[in-house]
Amino acid sequence: MFSKILFASFLVLAINANGQTTNFVRILPGGSKQDIIQKAACVTPSDRQLRWQQLELTAFFHFGINTFTNKQWGDGKEDIRQFNPTQLDAGQWVKTMKDAGFKQVIITAKHHDGFCLWPTRYTEHCIRNTPYKNGKGDIVKEVADACKKYGVGFGIYLSPWDRNSPYYGDSVKYNDYFVHQLTELLTNYGRVDEVWFDGANGEGPNGKKQWYDFDRWYKLIRSLQPQAVIANMGPDVRWVGTESGVGRETEWSVLPVSANSQKKIAAASQKDVMSRPELLSSYKDNDMGSRDKLINAKALIWYPAETDVSIRPGWFYDPTQDNKVKSPQKLMDIYFTSVGRNSVLLLNVPPDKRGLIADSDIHTLRIWKKNFDATFSNNLAVGATITCANGKNMKYLPSGNLSTFFITKGIDTTCTIVFDLKHPASFDVLALQENITVGQRVEKFTAEYFENGEWKKFAAGTTVGYKRLIKFNLISTSKVRLTIESSRLNPTLSQFGLYKLMQ
Repeated sequence: MFSKILFASFLVLAINANGQTTNFVRILPGGSKQDIIQKAACVTPSDRQLRWQQLELTAFFHFGINTFTNKQWGDGKEDIRQFNPTQLDAGQWVKTMKDAGFKQVIITAKHHDGFCLWPTRYTEHCIRNTPYKNGKGDIVKEVADACKKYGVGFGIYLSPWDRNSPYYGDSVKYNDYFVHQLTELLTNYGRVDEVWFDGANGEGPNGKKQWYDFDRWYKLIRSLQPQAVIANMGPDVRWVGTESGVGRETEWSVLPVSANSQKKIAAASQKDVMSRPELLSSYKDNDMGSRDKLINAKALIWYPAETDVSIRPGWFYDPTQDNKVKSPQKLMDIYFTSVGRNSVLLLNVPPDKRGLIADSDIHTLRIWKKNFDATFSNNLAVGATITCANGKNMKYLPSGNLSTFFITKGIDTTCTIVFDLKHPASFDVLALQENITVGQRVEKFTAEYFENGEWKKFAAGTTVGYKRLIKFNLISTSKVRLTIESSRLNPTLSQFGLYKLMQ
């Protein structure tokens, strides 16, 4: 058992950091298991990671020459004179997503085929040589301007794999080429909130596999757009591991990294992570950060998951898929299995050949948003009498505000919180949120309702993190209790919610 003095030092580290976050912590040789667990409890998101996590909903716009060839992966040999979206309205794209509750969008500025949606100076395989606006168009600018107009975050996807570039496979030349294009995107369109890379990597015309100089690219982004999160193949946000919209039921944002990664990160900067972490776990693992996973850690890092999925079977628009758009009910399920499992949802909604979001996609998004608002507008726990023998700030539990949160007294890592709703209420959704600004801590919880003189379990889980949502069969009761059975340090909760699902 660690001492009260040691506990106090950890709490000060987590809460009184003078505005600085600690999203990377080294593990000193000889540290005990308990010491590692306490350090893990105090790792927190950087400012850019916190802003990104609170978005909850972000959107992908896959759009390019593939839209006109009905391909998902082009080969770089397409005739780009096919590209002519005569009704393109980036404002319609962005407003559609904003109206559906999405707070940030990402445009595929260049996909694997190498076709660029902006008039880059560095290749002729770009929008300048298409009929669109007689070669005067710039769709990256149109999307960036629409984001400014509607107050939505703006992100770019730039494919490292380029099947058109003659430089690809000559690592030095191609990395220079890539930096030139990335610089254009980071300097000509105002604020960029997210830069998204994937790991697709093939052979170039010379038969050699390209080596990506990710570290150089990261430094450029940090220099030109320091507020931008670098996602998927980046140091800020990782891929959840599938493209199904389903995240892990046990999702830790604090993960162990290798000795090599620890040295690399520490050498680059003590204040910012400038290289992609080498994790001790695989994205295929169902659990990447529990206690057993931390034992051999040389360092710990805040590295949250992004869950991507397309609203259609494909990522680029295909007219044969207009009747295969995911239903509003399926989107609600995906919200629960992504955002509701401590992740951020990245939903792809691909514009069609006209340059518009298709009616079928808009229909699904509108109904989903209506159901979403109807579900989460009424927290049935608001107004409840809340008691906890070893808790503080119980009144803040229904709020969902990270600046006000429940925490246990002393060094207690377990607690039972009782909610007297004062009158019977019917609900089938439990919502929990931790105050991740002081760390992710909860390891196991159970929720029960009182019926016929006894407590009956209706929900249980492991991690909470930024948000945990659980659906169950409808119950009616006037009294509920939540038990935190295990936590790495004093558990903090910024929200307890009970809702009735509408769909």
